[in-house]
Amino acid sequence: MYKLVKVLISFSLSNRPLIFFLMLACVGVGIYSYQHIPIEAFPDVTPPRVQIITQWPGRSAEEVEKFVTIPSEVELNSVPGKTSIRSVSLFGLSVITLFFEDNVKESEAQQQVAIRLGSVDFPDGINPEIQPSSGPTGEIYRYTLTCDDTCSVRELKTIQDWQIDRQLKSVPGVADVVSFGGEVKTYEVAVNPENLSRFNLSALDVFLALSRSNTNIGGDVIIKADQSYVVRGLGLLNSIKDIENVIITNRNGIPILVKKVASVYESAMPSLGFVGRDEKSNQVEAIVLLRRNEDAAGVLKNLGLKIDQLNNGLLPPGVHISPFYDRTDLINHTTKTVTENTLHGILLVIALVFAFLLEWRTGVIVACIIPLALLFALSCLYFMGMKANLLSLGAIDFGIIIDGSIVMVEGLFVMLDHQAKRRGMVAFNNLFKSGLIARNGSKLGKNILVAQV
Repeated sequence: MYKLVKVLISFSLSNRPLIFFLMLACVGVGIYSYQHIPIEAFPDVTPPRVQIITQWPGRSAEEVEKFVTIPSEVELNSVPGKTSIRSVSLFGLSVITLFFEDNVKESEAQQQVAIRLGSVDFPDGINPEIQPSSGPTGEIYRYTLTCDDTCSVRELKTIQDWQIDRQLKSVPGVADVVSFGGEVKTYEVAVNPENLSRFNLSALDVFLALSRSNTNIGGDVIIKADQSYVVRGLGLLNSIKDIENVIITNRNGIPILVKKVASVYESAMPSLGFVGRDEKSNQVEAIVLLRRNEDAAGVLKNLGLKIDQLNNGLLPPGVHISPFYDRTDLINHTTKTVTENTLHGILLVIALVFAFLLEWRTGVIVACIIPLALLFALSCLYFMGMKANLLSLGAIDFGIIIDGSIVMVEGLFVMLDHQAKRRGMVAFNNLFKSGLIARNGSKLGKNILVAQV
C-alpha cells in the first residue's frame, strides 16, 4: 500500500500539467452531470414487485381466497427470482403482490408471472390483471374534473374514461391513470314480470336476445362488373331506441320487441364510493402513476404540456382538468432546500478551515477539495444511471470530505516550515522540494488511506 501511494504521489508531482488537465476535465464532466442528472424528491427503495388484481363481483372473501388467491399463489411460488409473496382477499377482490430480488428486471418478472397465471384454472369470467410497473412513490399528479352547470358527474366520468385517460397514458413515463368517483354510464333494461308472463317469456330470454343482437356479423363479397361489395350485418346497439327494438322472439309471425316487456333507460353502475373536494361532495378524481426508474421531473414537464393541450381545445367546452397535487412543487422545493443547505455547509466549512489553519494557501487547497469531490460524485451518479435525491444530497458530510486533505496539507506545510528553519531560507529556496513532498506525502497518504477506508 505504501508503494502504491508513493507511486501515485510521485507520478502526480512529475506530471503536473497532465494532473491539472485531468482536474479540469473532471470539473467539466461534473458540471455537465449536474445539469443533466435527474433529480427526485425521494427515492423508491422498494425491491422490484409485480401486483396482480383479480375481480370476482358478488363473491365473498372466503370464495375469492379459495378459488382465486390460493390457486394463484401455488402456481406463482415457482417464479424465478421471487423473494416473498403476499395476498389480500376481500369481497369480490383478490390482490397478490410478489417481491423479487434487486437484480431482477420488472419487465421480465411480469412476463414470468403472466406465463404462470396462464396455467391457473380460474372459474369462468375471471381475468387477472397485472398492474403496470409503478412503485409506492409513483403518485406524481392528482386532479379533478371541473365543469359548468351543464355537465353531470356521469358525463365527466365518461370524458375521463374515454378521452383523458388515453391522452395522459400516451405521455412517456406514465405507467397508469387511476380514476375515482363519478358514475359509470350504462343502459338498464327493467323487465315487467306481468308482460313477460303474458308473452310466456323469462328474463333470461330477454338477456339472450340482447346478447345476440349486440354484435356485427361478417358476410361475403359480391362481385358485380368491376366492383366488389363487402356484405356484413351491423348489429351493435348505439342508443336506447336500438335496445327497445331488439326482437326477443316471434309469435305467429309477429315480432315481440324488448320495449313490449321492459323499460330501457340510461343509468349508472353501482357506486363504490364518492370523491369530495372543497365544498363539492361528488367529483371525478384521477391519479397519474409514474413508471419505475423514470425521471419524475421530465415526465411531469411533458404531462403539464399535455394537460395544457387538453384544457385549451381537446376537451369539451367548459370541462377543465384542475390539479391539486403536482410533485413538481415538491421536487423544486426539495432541490432548493438541499442546494441552500449544501452551499451554507460549504461556506461554513471553508470559513472554519481558514480560521484554524491561519494560512490562505492551505485554506485554498483544502477548500478546492469540496467542489471537486461533489462534482466527481455527481459524475459517478450520472454515468451509473442513478438519480440525485434527498438522501444522496442531504447525507453529504463536508467534514469527512476534507479530513484527509487537511491532514495532508497541514503535515506537508509543517514539514516544509521545519526544513526552512533548519536549512535557512536561502538554502531552502534552492532546495528541490518535490522529493521531500513525495517522501513525506507517501507516509501521510498511507495513514490517511487506512484511516478513511
